[in-house]
Amino acid sequence: MKNVVLLGSTGSIGTSTLKVVEDLPDQLRLIGLAAGGNATLLAEQTRRHQPSVISIQSAGKVAELQAAFPTTRVLAGDAGLIELATMPEADVVLIAIVGTAGLAPALAAIRAGKDIAVASKEILVMAGDIVMSEARRHGVRVLAVDSEHSAIFQCLDGKPTESVRSLWLTASGGPFRDKTRWPIEALSAVTLEQALKHPSWVMGRKITIDSATLFNKGLEMIEARWLFNIEMDRVRVVVHPQSIVHSMVEFVDGSIIAQLSTPDMCLPIQYALTYPGRASNHRVATDFARIGTLTFEEPDTDRFPSLGLARRAGDVGGTLPAVFNAANEVAVEKFCNRELGFLGISRLVKSVMDAHAVVESPDLPAILAADQWARAEALRTNAS
Repeated sequence: MKNVVLLGSTGSIGTSTLKVVEDLPDQLRLIGLAAGGNATLLAEQTRRHQPSVISIQSAGKVAELQAAFPTTRVLAGDAGLIELATMPEADVVLIAIVGTAGLAPALAAIRAGKDIAVASKEILVMAGDIVMSEARRHGVRVLAVDSEHSAIFQCLDGKPTESVRSLWLTASGGPFRDKTRWPIEALSAVTLEQALKHPSWVMGRKITIDSATLFNKGLEMIEARWLFNIEMDRVRVVVHPQSIVHSMVEFVDGSIIAQLSTPDMCLPIQYALTYPGRASNHRVATDFARIGTLTFEEPDTDRFPSLGLARRAGDVGGTLPAVFNAANEVAVEKFCNRELGFLGISRLVKSVMDAHAVVESPDLPAILAADQWARAEALRTNAS
């Protein structure tokens, strides 16, 4: 039996994680839950799963939750996340918090000797060198939850990076993949509602917009660089509209191993939580005859410059990946508030990256300072 702490329980990854726990009651036990602002859903989850500790971001909602669950410890804010991440009885901490808020609890969990399962790309994008160095120092595992990184992890199966020619991250291409229907001129008029219609996945707003711009894939490129200790020039992207091949590893002899399944986030979440074992589950079924065809395309970097910006951030390193991530978060928020056009997202991120003075070997305070600088710079920059 593994004891699981889940940070970010009310988002799309969090709710899928709860399904996995319910599927495997003899193997997984939920002992801690943390949510952002959705106290109603957190209360429902607490009633169903009976964790011993819960946390809500807003301290103003603690009294209400404590009254509803008198035998459960109710925490709040960033301190609550840290306390949950370091629970002595926890075996694995799954971090599904959107944005940079997951970084401090991830490091706290690692230093407390806990394996972490990472669904928050920002953790490794911002501070991949620090996080992976700390994991090696404390002898814990950083397990992939993203379907692409889970696929690569499964394909590598412990093989050394010297045997790898390229890691191939697959991308659905998002709702604007068809360049005939969506030439670059048409992308300038894309609406929020159009960008939120992802062809393969049902996800939260931020990650859905990132998938439409391919910034999500750019973040995954940098994440893969650190997670698998491999140079950026060996991390590649191919568009695969069916989203059946979740990613591939090409080895130096030319062999390619891929991981395939019908899209369902429960599968990579379950693998991360049950690793190194595999648990029987019939939630995911893949019918190749019904799928029929798998196709692949080169990504269009002219219409989607996010991939080039990501490669630049990963190549330069230092504080630039944190700036890339922070500027994109602000740009997406501006787009969602209808203050910025769709193509303006990439222009804004490039402008902020161009203005940044990179710190080459940053410590954590320098990374967090770069993050804050980039947010302020992005807020004041007009790139529409």
